[in-house]
Amino acid sequence: MNEGTLSEKIQIRYLKEAGSNCCLSCGGALDFADLKEGETMIDLGSGRGHDVIKAADMVTPSGHVYGIDFTDEMIKTAEKNIEKLKITNAKILKSDISNIPLESETVDAVISNCVINHALDKEKVFREIFRLLKTGGRFIVSDVISESELPEEVKNDPEAWAKCYGGAIPKNDYFSAVENAGFNNIDILEESNSYEKGGVLVRSITIRSYKK
Repeated sequence: MNEGTLSEKIQIRYLKEAGSNCCLSCGGALDFADLKEGETMIDLGSGRGHDVIKAADMVTPSGHVYGIDFTDEMIKTAEKNIEKLKITNAKILKSDISNIPLESETVDAVISNCVINHALDKEKVFREIFRLLKTGGRFIVSDVISESELPEEVKNDPEAWAKCYGGAIPKNDYFSAVENAGFNNIDILEESNSYEKGGVLVRSITIRSYKK
């Protein structure tokens, strides 16, 4: 199975999961963002826009928040929520998280909850985060990592990817993707004990790093 085919199947399964009432999030990255008045923030995988709305209030109208998602249903819902609350400093963009249509070095903070594990190339996503961040900017990412290398049958199962564990990689590999993108001094803010999901052992983790 080639990556393109797997990617398409993952998106189809993810759309079904996103359209249900289940929660695809695995952490509270926004709680650690320490947003300040006037800052610009991006939420990768913004879903229904809940964190975007909260962040827009935190940065005040002098700041700005972008939500990034690729699912039309989620984008439509988020936009309705933003409009209903008359929020003027937030915008939802339809985009792949590894190729975001914003200028380099324009963002103070990037957050993400249980989204980067869906990417086939995680290093590419972190390189995009690095590109977008200003010097001194930070990312806070909550994600799922695996205790060991996943079996091929799990890696090639689109449903496992959509349910936030098929794309999980071991901590050392995940941190290597972050470091290869240009980040150093990764802070572990939260880390769960390992738990079983789909017959494999994974754990949730929240990390932070700054662009030097």
